Amino acid sequence: MQNIYSIQAFGKLIGKSTKTLQKWDRDGKLVAHRSPQSNRRYYTHDQYLEYRGLKAPEQGRTIVYARVSGVSQKPDLTNQMTALQAYCTAHEITVDEWVQDIGSGLNYKRKGFNHVMEMVELGQVRTIIIAHKDRLVRFGYDYFEAFCERHHTQLVLLHGDHLSPEQELVRDLIAIITVFSARLHGLRSYKKVMKDAALQKDQD
Repeated sequence: MQNIYSIQAFGKLIGKSTKTLQKWDRDGKLVAHRSPQSNRRYYTHDQYLEYRGLKAPEQGRTIVYARVSGVSQKPDLTNQMTALQAYCTAHEITVDEWVQDIGSGLNYKRKGFNHVMEMVELGQVRTIIIAHKDRLVRFGYDYFEAFCERHHTQLVLLHGDHLSPEQELVRDLIAIITVFSARLHGLRSYKKVMKDAALQKDQD
């Protein structure tokens, strides 16, 4: 379900007063929705995008996204793109943009990934085609799938399983262990500092 805004919140969002929005609603310039229980006006995120001129055409864009973790896996990236191209050709899909990333699936700062998600948020994307779930993200795929659905974007998978090369999976697991080990060490150091401070206070 997409975000909804009260008339006051929507007014702040677009820089208009409540009275202006009420007038626009009456005049049919920007018609508000009505709550069935209270009959109060409310607005949707789609209306915000439309007001900003960011709402995509009804058909939207079709994007193909591919990813590998490291430069050494460029042959895998080529194979991935070949499979995606074959799928689109077989299903007579016209692709508007081909996006590739080289970076860990644990890294949400990937340039291509953020570019695609920004377009989704702006309502510009109808379909994203990927080879496997973990080509988009290593963890949290369900969240991003729901995010896309809220913005009327369909995620299409060639394969539903996680089929990363074994070396890539091992590398990502090591990264996870390293991060949590560092946090655990930091927590222990913090506890020691607090304990030492408490002892010093008692001595004082």
